[in-house]
Amino acid sequence: MDDFKALPTPCYVVDERLLVKNLEILKSVADRTGCRILLAQKAFSMFSLYPLIGQYLSGTAASGLFEARLGYEEMGGETHIFSPAYQESEFDEILAICDHIVFNSFAQWEKFKGKAMAAGRTCGIRINPELSTQDHAIYDPCSDFSRLGATKENFRSELLDGISGLHFHTLCEQNADALAATLEAVESGFGPYLSQMEWLNFGGGHHITRSDYDIATLIACICRMQEKYNLQVYLEPGEAVALDTGFLVCTVLEIVKNKINIAILDTSAACHMPDVLEMPYRPRIIDGAAANEKPYTYRLGGPTCLAGDIIGDYSFDAPLKAGDRLVFCDMAHYTMVKNNTFNGINLPSIATIDRRGQVNLIRSFGYQDFKNRLS
Repeated sequence: MDDFKALPTPCYVVDERLLVKNLEILKSVADRTGCRILLAQKAFSMFSLYPLIGQYLSGTAASGLFEARLGYEEMGGETHIFSPAYQESEFDEILAICDHIVFNSFAQWEKFKGKAMAAGRTCGIRINPELSTQDHAIYDPCSDFSRLGATKENFRSELLDGISGLHFHTLCEQNADALAATLEAVESGFGPYLSQMEWLNFGGGHHITRSDYDIATLIACICRMQEKYNLQVYLEPGEAVALDTGFLVCTVLEIVKNKINIAILDTSAACHMPDVLEMPYRPRIIDGAAANEKPYTYRLGGPTCLAGDIIGDYSFDAPLKAGDRLVFCDMAHYTMVKNNTFNGINLPSIATIDRRGQVNLIRSFGYQDFKNRLS
């Protein structure tokens, strides 16, 4: 807590020492298997740390042109892109900077294959193995009526000329058992085509750096697919890169009471930690606990007009008061990339703790950042 006292609030803080621990785990998987691991920027795009990340990973994965440009300019290495549908006005620029281009359908492939092949780009098709292994429908690409990936029924084997790889992404914060089950479905539905491929991308959602993750099973899955089909495996973790590396420092603005004690903070679930509302996800808090586990319980809410801008109920050893600082944990992934300025709420500043333990303010935001995204 003392490290954060001089920072403005709200502020995201990423600890490089924790980030390196995650990167070392990921690199060990790559070293032991020969697979290539990419940073999925949709989860973590703090590009001031890209030079560090690039020392451990093979490059970046993007979901659109701007992410692709960011990875290409700030990290280098391989630049992969997937989009459900590409815009013609952007495709020439995508060709200029991306090594691997993954198409969501054979219709998209037919539309752009001429340009992609003329440019000598490595191209792939996203597949949908139609096996749901999770309960979060909003994050499940294998749910009914999914728009993501070609199903077995819609797979056009006669159009594979120029396609050198297949891509699937079906997991969300899951262990290696879900990957093993997914690979069985991939082989069942698409096995005849795997031996024609040069690479297979396992996508993201692998919680590789979580303490209970089964790395041995992951390694076995990678090695089996590479050896059986003589291809290169890619992984695109995003959350696993930044898992448990970040914090969100905030200040208590006011205490109100309406049958329960409510602390209004200068940080917002709706604006600054949207997964709290979407998943839902409950972040841990330093020196705090779940409701009623400690003597003083408060509902923590944001400063917006949204009635549901609630982070959750937490308890503390002492009463909260205006001016107190609170620190939420695991606030690096899906925070900076999803935050917004609803109600004109300012974006959190961004800081790091470097490998010497020094806190460094990287960037702060203000009115012009809010105004410039409007008209």
